[in-house]
Amino acid sequence: MSHTLRSLLALSAALFIATPGMASEADRLERFDAASARWHHADRADQAGQPLVIGHRGASGYLPEHTLAAYELAIELGADYVEPDLVVTKDGHLIARHEPNITNTTDVAQRPEFASRRRTMVVDGFAEDGFFASDFTLAEIKTLRAKQAFGERPQQFNAHFQVPTLQEVIALVKRKTLEKGRVIGIYPETKHPTYHKQLGLPLEGRLLKVLTQAGWNHRFAPVFIQSFEQGNLKELSKLTRVRLIQLVDANDVNADGSLDFTAPYDRPYDWTVSGKPELLARTFGWLTTDAGLKDVASYAHGIGPWKRYIVSTVANPEGSGPGEAKLKLAEPTDLIERAHAAGLKVHTWTFRNEQRRLAGDYAGNPVNEYLQFYELGIDGVFSDFPDTAVVARELAKLQKRFGAQGAAD
Repeated sequence: MSHTLRSLLALSAALFIATPGMASEADRLERFDAASARWHHADRADQAGQPLVIGHRGASGYLPEHTLAAYELAIELGADYVEPDLVVTKDGHLIARHEPNITNTTDVAQRPEFASRRRTMVVDGFAEDGFFASDFTLAEIKTLRAKQAFGERPQQFNAHFQVPTLQEVIALVKRKTLEKGRVIGIYPETKHPTYHKQLGLPLEGRLLKVLTQAGWNHRFAPVFIQSFEQGNLKELSKLTRVRLIQLVDANDVNADGSLDFTAPYDRPYDWTVSGKPELLARTFGWLTTDAGLKDVASYAHGIGPWKRYIVSTVANPEGSGPGEAKLKLAEPTDLIERAHAAGLKVHTWTFRNEQRRLAGDYAGNPVNEYLQFYELGIDGVFSDFPDTAVVARELAKLQKRFGAQGAAD
């Protein structure tokens, strides 16, 4: 048993045994906060060289995304972090939803009492029809129930789970840290920062306030903050020492393996609205150039590129099967190596188990995809199926050990 794990287990016991009498939950969490920096620092040191597994929207391959149940399942399956995407309610609360438009991930469209709330909003320059979080109070959001957004995934858990607040997610993660004897963190994304600012509901101050109240607004907190926009990350870098991650998007992959940058996935939206010719001339791809990586390193801890920046796909005339299964892999790029040279970590997304999401080279086995990325030196993976990511990580360790033994022999 590692020193860190022994320390955590001893801590867990101490937190649950009050002197004198039984400690309240608040007392236990307060003690947890007081020493979390030291334990998390030790935990990260112990895990040096081991890629993080991030539960993408929780264990969203199994349960409706961004629910406490999905986050808890991700942790039970071995995730190191869980990812709450953050949007804001009408009365200023941060809730976990993938988009401001909550039509596809809740039962709001089936609620006649909210039918009049349906409208068209412009999000990052494109009109969307639906129901938007900013038109609902938190009390109203709490009457809704989450649903699975992907038709091929289990639907029997729809209508059972509420939409959680960020505070509820943090409370769950702290509780599971104590239960599991290992540090578990959160990886919030600030969704559409420019859009929220235009509504008069900026995300950044609200997020830092919640983190401060949780005792997690510091360098060693088990927190990463991510964003597809650059301006709000630069703003946050002046306000907090929490680790920041610059997300890097694209629209699609062309037949030759090059990336397509059709709007709104062409560039960070704050670049688009800036009107600055220099920024308007760039795409997200600029962030992966040497100049872009140097810029990112001035305000962020790492990058979060779509995995096709690292291993793309190309057309395969002989390919068959659904979706990406009929494609073949291109040669890996040197992005991980160059990002590391710039002092940046690389966390990539999104890994999914369905065959239509796996290039033909992986032979329908998602483990093979993880093994490739682990071998390439990735620092973290976002997965809808964190159990598969964890199993593959263990297999990668074995592979590495046997390879080292073979070289020694």
